[in-house]
Amino acid sequence: MNGHLDEARAAYDAAWEAATDDYEACIAAHYVARLQRDPEERIRWNRMALDRAAAVADQRVAGFHASLALNLGSAYEDAGRPDVARGWYAHARSRLAEVPHGAYRVSVERGVSNAERRIQGLPEARAETTG
Repeated sequence: MNGHLDEARAAYDAAWEAATDDYEACIAAHYVARLQRDPEERIRWNRMALDRAAAVADQRVAGFHASLALNLGSAYEDAGRPDVARGWYAHARSRLAEVPHGAYRVSVERGVSNAERRIQGLPEARAETTG
């Protein structure tokens, strides 16, 4: 995106239109969701991403489920629906074991932990540094 939101929006919309299977549609919907300003539209697109991920017959999206659920929870939180968000954050936590070890997993784990703390009114966890 790098500050080119209109171009990114057009590219992600085109990717959605061009998707040939549930995997491609899942990825495209995820990116379309990220650029939605309206929380209800973010909910709708994140829900589509999760629905398409669930329809993928192989393991290509197994590591994405936690992040997709985290994003949906965030959209519900932004829409003022913390109880629904809390359920999606719990779902994200339940899928963390499927995320491959590494920086991406650390990022998703931190996101889930911070979301859970935020929804409970606790301060966010600080980022850990490795030396």
